[in-house]
Amino acid sequence: MQKRLLLLFFLFVLQITFAQTNLSWQGYFSYTQIKAVSESPTTIYAASENALFSKNNSTNIIKTTTTVDGLSGETITALYYSPTFNKTIVGYQNGLLIVVNEADGSMLKVVDIINKNLPSSIKRINSFMEFGGIAYVSTNFGIVQFNLATSKFVDTYFIGDNGAEIKVSQTAIHNGFIYASTSSGIRKGDTANPNLIDFKQWQVTNAGDWLGIVSFGTELYAANTAGYVHKYDSGSNTFNGFLPLSEATTNFRSTTDYFIITTANTIFIYNKQLVLQRQINRNEIPEINSTFSCATVISDVIYIGTTENGLITNSLSPGSTYENITPVGPSRNSIFSMQVTPTQLWTVYGDYDTFYNPYPLDDFGISKFSTSGWLNIPFDQVFGAKSMSRIVINPTNENQVYASSFFSGLLKIEKDIPTILYNQTNSGLESLTISPPDPNYIDIRINGTAFDKSGNLWVTNCRVVNGLKVLSSGGQWKSYTMDKILSAPSENDFATMVIDKHGTKWMATSKNGVVGFNERSNTFKKITFGTDLGNLPIQDVRTVAVDNKNQLWIGTTKGLRVLSNVNSFQTESQLTTESIIILEDNLAQELLYEQFISDIEVDGANNKWIGTADAGVFMVSPNGQETKYHFTTDNSPLPSNVINDISINSSTGEVFIATSKGLISFKGIATSASENLSNVYVYPNPVRPEYEGTVKINGLLNKANVKITDVAGNLVYEATSEGGTLEWDTTAFGKYRVASGVYMIFVSAQDGGETKVKKVMIIR
Repeated sequence: MQKRLLLLFFLFVLQITFAQTNLSWQGYFSYTQIKAVSESPTTIYAASENALFSKNNSTNIIKTTTTVDGLSGETITALYYSPTFNKTIVGYQNGLLIVVNEADGSMLKVVDIINKNLPSSIKRINSFMEFGGIAYVSTNFGIVQFNLATSKFVDTYFIGDNGAEIKVSQTAIHNGFIYASTSSGIRKGDTANPNLIDFKQWQVTNAGDWLGIVSFGTELYAANTAGYVHKYDSGSNTFNGFLPLSEATTNFRSTTDYFIITTANTIFIYNKQLVLQRQINRNEIPEINSTFSCATVISDVIYIGTTENGLITNSLSPGSTYENITPVGPSRNSIFSMQVTPTQLWTVYGDYDTFYNPYPLDDFGISKFSTSGWLNIPFDQVFGAKSMSRIVINPTNENQVYASSFFSGLLKIEKDIPTILYNQTNSGLESLTISPPDPNYIDIRINGTAFDKSGNLWVTNCRVVNGLKVLSSGGQWKSYTMDKILSAPSENDFATMVIDKHGTKWMATSKNGVVGFNERSNTFKKITFGTDLGNLPIQDVRTVAVDNKNQLWIGTTKGLRVLSNVNSFQTESQLTTESIIILEDNLAQELLYEQFISDIEVDGANNKWIGTADAGVFMVSPNGQETKYHFTTDNSPLPSNVINDISINSSTGEVFIATSKGLISFKGIATSASENLSNVYVYPNPVRPEYEGTVKINGLLNKANVKITDVAGNLVYEATSEGGTLEWDTTAFGKYRVASGVYMIFVSAQDGGETKVKKVMIIR
């Protein structure tokens, strides 16, 4: 396999767009963490953390399925493809079951297990086994029958002692009996018995804790947690020791021709004569740095699922080359922070908890997405930079990128290659100190970063007195002491930072609210908790953003505040914020009251995109009075309501949303305003009968006047743009759909000094 540092080119991937009221979504998921595999004679099916992909061995077409297509963002724990019904069933950790009809791609979410009156901790689906048109679903509470023809649940078997819930890892059919490997013995019931819901009808053949059971040929095998494979002896009605393993199994399965045992470090493949045909040790595979999760065989090809490196193939014959067939994507789903420009997107995966604790330290590397695909830079290329929490792109030189490490310092990347790690030895960055002092302990927590108009990079250094640093465009470092503005600097953590048009740096902090600094006047000011100290709801601020009207939007762990004008930094001794009061059900309420706000971004039309820690994403109007969208896992393809970061492509209006379970984008229309009207364009054009969306007029100046008339000069639409794009719903002032024909679009700047004329054809 090629090194992951090399640019990964797109595989031929079939992607489907999820439409919600004519709004377009796109998924950017990681497929590296393989949870389960299944197979048909021609196709391999694989489940990653919360997405699926399959590869047809005849056509080599790879198809991906994500939340954009209708999957849940929850963690997948089981997968099974039924050749008889041409359906794929997906099991989840929370008990959800999704049935995918492979014939038409339709999906059915079955929530019966979720709705059972049982503790949520025992609803996990562990495996599937098909027999007689029924899928036997092994769960952490027992066995559930699922009818594959009707897609409905039938009976539930609680087979523990006295009918108690019991963890069932797997089931198998052998000589007319159904066998279950459980956490408390192997249990069996007669398949002809119509009363298997009675726990008394189940017999215990062996005690102990068992991980798996499979039927292969005329034999039955089971594996226990001690890593020992047993073989069933029908004469004594018990399982006897057969094959000792050095570790417990991670997957235990059989196909028509092969018996496959997978452990974290080894795969054993036996043929029908029970001869070991192939053994694969993890250290044999180049570039793999993770363990095995599962494996299967189709014809003479082995498919190996790994916990971090995706799906790998190899021939049954030794000596062949290993190939990684995983769809390209980011290294991981849990993207902690990102930044997007019109041409590229950079992401980092390191993190810290609610209390800014980065331990255990992460070593996940960095990813970049561009028109060429995904580039994943592994940890061994970043000079040991751990727990990277922020990333910033130089706006005057997009080949220069900096990643903040919340433990190791600041990483510089030039032309996609990490070049230097700034730390306490080669820069102005400082390590925090511990008590009692230990000179060998180095912990440099860099977080918020921002470039100013002169190309200088401003950096926040947590838990030190000189918490604000700047790396000049010429390469010199300078520090600013903050002990007079920060209470307990050694306990203060910084979050994000933004620089306004006057050059004032606004820094979100954990214990000091928002701190502003302007180097021209060498002045620090603070906005914090308390009516007379800034009116924040709490000192813990997680994000700050300056909008198109020079307002500072502040997201805290207990709600939202707005500073009406950043210019007040120059004139007011105490800066004071206000909450946004809205009317809901004719009652005055505070917008996002007590919400943990994780990020705020401003789009080209001055709308605010607000991410939360557990309530999804809100998009509110420029003044916050109208909530235009509220996206959650229930009404959108968001894989999680935990929003880590948001970033907006100013050119296209595409809003990237990083959640705890995957990256997805919303293709909005709010683009940044252009400097002139030379690049105005209209799409789609022509508008065909099957099209149900709106016509977009892009490349506009802010506050441009747009008039649309028919060829006779009759006015059918008029509006003023906010930002760079305006939409027309192809109606005459919202009353009726306009007829087929050519329509003239007249665009003029607010001062009338610049005009543009375009045409669009409507075909009904």
